Amino acid sequence: RVTLLELMMSQVSEKSCVSSEEMSVLVSQATFLAGCFQEQCGAVLKLSDAADAEDEEALVTIRLLDVLCEMTSSSGQLGHLQALPGLLETAIDTLRLTHLAGKQSVNVFTATHAVTGQEEVSHPAVGFKSHLIRLIGNLCYKNKENQDKV
Repeated sequence: RVTLLELMMSQVSEKSCVSSEEMSVLVSQATFLAGCFQEQCGAVLKLSDAADAEDEEALVTIRLLDVLCEMTSSSGQLGHLQALPGLLETAIDTLRLTHLAGKQSVNVFTATHAVTGQEEVSHPAVGFKSHLIRLIGNLCYKNKENQDKV
């Protein structure tokens, strides 16, 4: 699933012109992916426990967020995704929960989680909160209704 999402990410990030037929397919895929993200977003919280660092559902959810961020960066799918019920609220709630998880113990969601010396940042959840903020920002872009919700 992660590989499929990475392929979708590369397809979405290409800035080539798309036909109206391809756009309708992308819009339906965006709706499906947003629904999957809304259902699975809680799985990422398992990553606050070091023992669950390789949780497959959490990794899929992280990739879903990456693809949604890329889709909302494109004006083609942006309007449709901004209108989806619950996507913005889910992103905001997930951001709150990951922030709380980071405050409760030192883990990958902790703001002071720093890399020392030669350590590599290889944990898949590093940057998750920034991607949530990016998604929230994209969903609020030129959309007064969503801006008022935030």
